Amino acid sequence: MEGDDKTAVSTRQRMVASRNNKQGNEPATDNGRVYLKKEVGLVKGVAIIMGFIIGSGIFMAPQGILRGTYSVGMSLVVWVICGIMSSVSALCYAELGSTIHKSGGTYTYILQAYGDLPGFLVSWANVLVINPSGSALNALTFGTYVSEYVTPGECLPLSVVTKLFSILAMMLCVFINCMSVRHSASAQVAFTTSKVLILVIIIGCGIVKMIQGETRHLDPTVSFEGTSADVFGYGTALYQGLWAFAGWDVLNLLTEEVKNSKRNIPLAICISMTSVLVIYLFTNIAYFTLLSADEVLASNAVAVTFAERVLGPMAWIVPLGVCISTFGNLLSGLLAMPRNAYVAGREGHMVKALSMVSVTRHTPLPSIVFQGTIATIMVSIGDFNSVLNYFSFAAWLFFGFGFLAIPVLRYRFPDHHRPFKVPIVLPIAAAIFCLFMVLAPIISEPTLAYLYLVAILMGIGVIFYVLFVWKKYRPGFMDAVSMFIQKMFLVAPSSYLEPDEN
Repeated sequence: MEGDDKTAVSTRQRMVASRNNKQGNEPATDNGRVYLKKEVGLVKGVAIIMGFIIGSGIFMAPQGILRGTYSVGMSLVVWVICGIMSSVSALCYAELGSTIHKSGGTYTYILQAYGDLPGFLVSWANVLVINPSGSALNALTFGTYVSEYVTPGECLPLSVVTKLFSILAMMLCVFINCMSVRHSASAQVAFTTSKVLILVIIIGCGIVKMIQGETRHLDPTVSFEGTSADVFGYGTALYQGLWAFAGWDVLNLLTEEVKNSKRNIPLAICISMTSVLVIYLFTNIAYFTLLSADEVLASNAVAVTFAERVLGPMAWIVPLGVCISTFGNLLSGLLAMPRNAYVAGREGHMVKALSMVSVTRHTPLPSIVFQGTIATIMVSIGDFNSVLNYFSFAAWLFFGFGFLAIPVLRYRFPDHHRPFKVPIVLPIAAAIFCLFMVLAPIISEPTLAYLYLVAILMGIGVIFYVLFVWKKYRPGFMDAVSMFIQKMFLVAPSSYLEPDEN
């Protein structure tokens, strides 16, 4: 069976390569190997990072941050702290991404630094829960806003119409990412430009109001009144702010597809994080030129309330901007997140079929479809926010070990070339911050549900690791499944090529 598989794949590869050569295209294989093409340059890299970060967070998070800080001034301080910590985290990953040239992000770095079992558990949690639940949440946010446009006042949250639009958006994003990395990245440029323009409109309105003297809520003498003294209570506010900045590591998931990754990953991270921090800070200042703390707390969507006050009949621009932002966020997530399953499959930590690549499209088609399918199931179920909340602190635990991979790898491989290098204090500080983010919600709202849920998932993960990775047990039907997937999607097992090989 295995020999037949290889013969069939090899024959298809030669046929596709011959057809591509006749059409003047780049061949799909290199010496019989299928690989991911480098389609992402600096501009597309910046667009992918900003496109993934700027989602619904900037429109929704101000309320949550204000609820945790109880003052306008301190809420702005939290935004700055979240931006700085996200930037520090991104710089740490810039070193890892320019040093380790494999895709996969946190999974790859933990695998390289700590070995098989920790790497497997990261991929297990990310692929099955964290990544698809994030995509499902973005899809539901998109579906909620679109359904309000189509049937205003008639749809409840998570209604059939909302779920329908969410699933349609999911399917469209899966289709685009399956067809072409280049087209998906180009779409990211367009979506990122659109959502930045929406935020620039909000900032412009805020500047006009400041010129008109609307600064009473921003006056330092009153803006810090009522500030909360509960240190661990700030964990909730930080979670909200960091959620708005989530996605700074997205390009690390695509390392193998980034042109000149040694240069472009650090540069794209620096440009995008600086831009997002400035845009977010000025957007929040704009909100408070018109809205008081009580008005922000009473609003379901701060940006929409602000637009209704300033833009009048043109206020529809902002809800449209939220739709664009969440769809672009979903598209970017379904471009990058499946690379986790793809690399894990290639390393033997997931089903091998997930590591296969389309011989015509150069996309990890099975892993994209797999992640999209899990996310679609979550959208259909609807009530999974608690699961996402429980595992968000597990994600910070993974990030903490990812940051500590920097000193570990420097110690283990001192002679390895590092084109971009951060001061050692940065990953240590980032890891300490991650520890705070893990402990804060448990201390402020003590519950064993966090630990129980994660312990169950990780316990099952260890069982699967022992059976399928360590003992290498392979069910007999897997050969037939792999052959079916290869024929259905026209995919083949892929190879990792060192940067100088392609």
